[in-house]
Amino acid sequence: MTQRRLNVLFLCTGNSARSILAEALLGKLGEGRFEAYSAGSQPSGQVQPMAADLARSLGYPVERLRSKSWDEFAGPGAPSMDIVITVCDNAAGEACPVWLGHPATAHWGVPDPAAVQGDEDTRRQAYLAAFATLRRRVELLLALPLEKLDRLAMQAKLGEIGEVVAR
Repeated sequence: MTQRRLNVLFLCTGNSARSILAEALLGKLGEGRFEAYSAGSQPSGQVQPMAADLARSLGYPVERLRSKSWDEFAGPGAPSMDIVITVCDNAAGEACPVWLGHPATAHWGVPDPAAVQGDEDTRRQAYLAAFATLRRRVELLLALPLEKLDRLAMQAKLGEIGEVVAR
């Protein structure tokens, strides 16, 4: 029996860095098991270049990455989400659209690397730290026995993952 792919949507306010990185990580590491998406409540309209570089280094097709509104995933014809994860504090507190199918939800807050001021090396370190934390959390998601968890148990496990930081 083949298991269907689970649709996962990562949300952030600007959809330019953290949610983009999470989409790329799950899209590559969960290839075949997950379909990863990202969106923002107030999309910036552009992907941060350092986020695109990290996605490219992972081997994720950067042409898939674009800053877009979560409205694309809330209307008719949009893929039904199994999991919706916020990755920034602003999106966690915002009123989200009603997702069809009642997906499991979680918050995986990560400091915003795009907000870091300083020279290029300082900013790059912030992106690498966000990438490392998101990678660890995606790896933990991939290790879950999702086929054995109901929505509430899945939501609880996803919430626990959101507390994990990279070592």
